Amino acid sequence: MLPARKAGEKRMSQRQDNPIVVLDIGSAWTRVLAADVNEGVLRYLGHGASPSAGMRKGLVGELAPAAKAVRAANEQAERVAHINIDGCVVGVGGPHIRGLNSNGGFQLSRGMREITGEDVRAAIGRARAIEIPADREILHLLPRQFILDEQPGIFDPVGMVGARLEVELHIATCAGSALQSTVTCANRAGLEVSEAVLESLAAAECTLSADERELGVCLLDIGAHSSDLAVFFEGAVAYTASVPIGGAHFTNDLAIGLQLPVSQAEELKRQYGNAVVTAVPQLAEIEITTSQGAPATLPLRTMAEILEPRARELMYYVKESLRYGGVVDALGAGCVLTGGGALLPGMLDVAESQLRAPARMGLPVRLSHMPQELNHPAWAVAIGMVLYANRTRMTRAAEENNSSLRNKLRAMFAASF
Repeated sequence: MLPARKAGEKRMSQRQDNPIVVLDIGSAWTRVLAADVNEGVLRYLGHGASPSAGMRKGLVGELAPAAKAVRAANEQAERVAHINIDGCVVGVGGPHIRGLNSNGGFQLSRGMREITGEDVRAAIGRARAIEIPADREILHLLPRQFILDEQPGIFDPVGMVGARLEVELHIATCAGSALQSTVTCANRAGLEVSEAVLESLAAAECTLSADERELGVCLLDIGAHSSDLAVFFEGAVAYTASVPIGGAHFTNDLAIGLQLPVSQAEELKRQYGNAVVTAVPQLAEIEITTSQGAPATLPLRTMAEILEPRARELMYYVKESLRYGGVVDALGAGCVLTGGGALLPGMLDVAESQLRAPARMGLPVRLSHMPQELNHPAWAVAIGMVLYANRTRMTRAAEENNSSLRNKLRAMFAASF
């Protein structure tokens, strides 16, 4: 449940109307993506992107400039999609993300009987009844497996027959203040928030295959100021966390080491950077202009010598996080890197050497009519949120239809008497 809001602030809307609009407020860029469902197929409508402002270490630090960036991105999306956008699903990520596992269950009151949806919700309620700090908010309750009469490995027990139902649950949480700041920022930009989605789960939605989720895989979304990770094993989420290192740290290292402005260091990183020193020819060099305006020659290996230690540090912290979560040996399918920071050449090599597992680049799946420019790791979170929101909408619609059908059957049964 979201924290209480001040008077006058918009609340999260419970309506799920077309189109699906998602908001990704990153440290570097703020993105809005709109889509709808046409004949059962998700179709791209429009998108907008604006340089982020008011962000501090991956969190909203100043509401006014952050809201202005959201408004700019949203207006772009409206112009491209030719629609008015007043609501959205927001992504939540950053170093405040925490995940924990829990379990719970109960004995069915009438012995052996058919498991219902209400029983599933009751088991999840037992598993979530653990003490969580007051400053934390639950983002997702993610069942890892259900256990029916000591039989594990069940993903949907509804309709099965048993006497005791248990569930192993992964609970993804975030800082309540961070979530509230994100919602308030969207509200100030004129957007009503209907749902909040963990960004690493969203990125996984559009980059991972079913086989990878089954064998065990780590999704690593490398943002500007932090890198979010989600581990899947046997088809379910086993671990979620975040490490406080991202692409901006690489840029800052270059700016300090080469004594250049941050903007110039970012451009050099994008064009010539590499996270593996030995992958750069020894004699390769470029001409640059120093901060004093004088020309200078820069060996490309000098850049790599600055970038490689930071890449190894990032993967070291990722490995330590995986070890803390008890999943470091569960990566049968390796690691999938996505997000803008994953584009640095050599990052896959460093990931493989540090994690002792295969690594690949995670490109998002394509929506119908989607422009080529969105087929980019930096858009994985936004596209994944569209897929996640659509799947959630379909699930809720199915539950409502089933509930409506049950009520009609009860009414018909009562009327017959």
